[in-house]
Amino acid sequence: MTLTLAIISYNEEERIRDVISSVPLASEVLVLDSGSTDRTREEAESLGARVIEADWPGYGEQKNRALKASTSDWVLSLDADEVASPELIESIRQLLEGGAPEFEGYSAMRRNHWLGKPVKGGVYGPRAKLRLVRRGCGVWVGGILHETLEVEGGVGLLDGVIEHYPYKDVSDFLSTADNYAELFAEKCLLENRRAYWWDSLFRPVLHFVKAFLLNVGFIDGLRGFQLARLGALEVRMKWSRAYEAQIKSRSYERED
Repeated sequence: MTLTLAIISYNEEERIRDVISSVPLASEVLVLDSGSTDRTREEAESLGARVIEADWPGYGEQKNRALKASTSDWVLSLDADEVASPELIESIRQLLEGGAPEFEGYSAMRRNHWLGKPVKGGVYGPRAKLRLVRRGCGVWVGGILHETLEVEGGVGLLDGVIEHYPYKDVSDFLSTADNYAELFAEKCLLENRRAYWWDSLFRPVLHFVKAFLLNVGFIDGLRGFQLARLGALEVRMKWSRAYEAQIKSRSYERED
C-alpha cells in the first residue's frame, strides 16, 4: 500500500526539508502552501514534493484540503515543525507491508522539544496524536484553531515518536501565542462563547498549577517552570483578547 505525506505550510523554508526527509517511504509528498513569500515552495519541490497553492481558511479546513488532494492509500499528516523518528517510519513500513491494517487510523506519541531538549512533563509533555489514516476515512475537526484528526472506529498506536519543535526561543513562543490569541478571540465570537474579565486573572493561575504541579512539569526543572509560566501568559493573552473583542463587538452593535 502507498503512503502520502501531507503538510500544510507558510514560510517554512528553514524546516520543510527536515520534515520531508524524515519520511523516505512516502510515495507522494503533498505540500499545501498558503502563499509563502520565502523559498518554501522551491525547497519542497527540490525534494520531489507536489506543491499546491491555496488560500488560508483555517487550520482544520486546510488540512482537510490536503487529505482530499492526497492520492495514496494512506495519509500521514505532519506539520512543518514536526519530524518522524526512524522507529515511527519503520512501524509504518511494517504496517503497510503487512497488507491488512487492523484499524482505519493510527496514532503516535508526539514529543515536544524546548530549548534543545525533549519535554517530559507538564501540558507540553508527550501525548498520542492521530496522524495516519486510510484515505477517505479521516476528517479534521476544530475550525480555525486547535484542529483534531478523527476517524470512525478504533485507533491503533504506532511505535516511535513524532518529534515536535514548535518554538525556537521565548520570542518565537510569544509571537505564536499572540497569533493564537487573535484566533482564539475570533473563535469565541463565532461560537458565541463568553469571556469575562476574571478569566484573564484566574485561568492563568490554574494553568500554571496544572502544568507545573498536577502534570508534573517540575520534572523538567527550570525549563518546566519556564514553560508553565509562558503557558500561563499565553492563557492570559487569549482570554484578555477574547474579552476585548467582545467588548468591541457589543459596542459596534449598539452603534448600529
